[in-house]
Amino acid sequence: MNTVSYFSDDTTIQNRAFLAGDSVKVFFFVRNSQLIMDEECYFFLMASMRKLRMQISLTYTLEFFRDLFQKEVLAHDVRNGIIHLMAYRNSDVRPLEKAAVAFYFKVEKTEDVLKIRSSIEVDLIKEVNVNRNFLSSIRTPSAENIYAEIYAAENELDDVIFLNPEKRIARSIYGNYLFLEGNIIKIPKQSEGAYISPLMENFVTFLHKNALAEIQESEMIAFESQKAEEILMISDEKGIFTVRQIRKKTFDNTTFTDLVAKWRASFL
Repeated sequence: MNTVSYFSDDTTIQNRAFLAGDSVKVFFFVRNSQLIMDEECYFFLMASMRKLRMQISLTYTLEFFRDLFQKEVLAHDVRNGIIHLMAYRNSDVRPLEKAAVAFYFKVEKTEDVLKIRSSIEVDLIKEVNVNRNFLSSIRTPSAENIYAEIYAAENELDDVIFLNPEKRIARSIYGNYLFLEGNIIKIPKQSEGAYISPLMENFVTFLHKNALAEIQESEMIAFESQKAEEILMISDEKGIFTVRQIRKKTFDNTTFTDLVAKWRASFL
């Protein structure tokens, strides 16, 4: 089966994701025919739905989603992949906070989700910026992302560096950047506009627990991207990528490649 997808409610005429962009998206990960980090992803889903003041069904337990993915994903011979799950509110009742919430998911089959997929070229984008409020850290429909994705394609880039209104580094289109300087890995704070990312949090927790690097949540001006020795992009949606070039500066990938390999080995 090339595509696996699932609607919990097929009443699309009431689907406010389509009608009003009233939705939130999270990602679950399949590796070697097993769910990994499912608890972290589940709690992020619940937190994201609460931030949008969605009415969460009592049936939406961790066990419910584990059983669902076992039946609808793993049973269809998905060995490695990313489950894109979108929760959305229906327009069946008023007030909106009482409306039922349904969900849809599709599965993108990939190689090992913990493997560096490729090396990318990025650049700053200055035409638009991203906000810093508490909704900026979750995945909601974003006109900024759509604009930037087209901008990147037109300029032969793989991704962009978004700044916030204070001109500090926030995130990429698809995920977050990690900047290596010596033994220090700098990560933009969530309050700067960075995404919450179970995948990235698992990676940096592993590095911290094993004393492999010092992690600093930082406020970073745009120029600091040029000071980094290596840059990694971690995306719950797309996977893991090293950055090879920003404008005229090129970057090595030796250290991040080694750190990611050690992280992957910890799952064996």
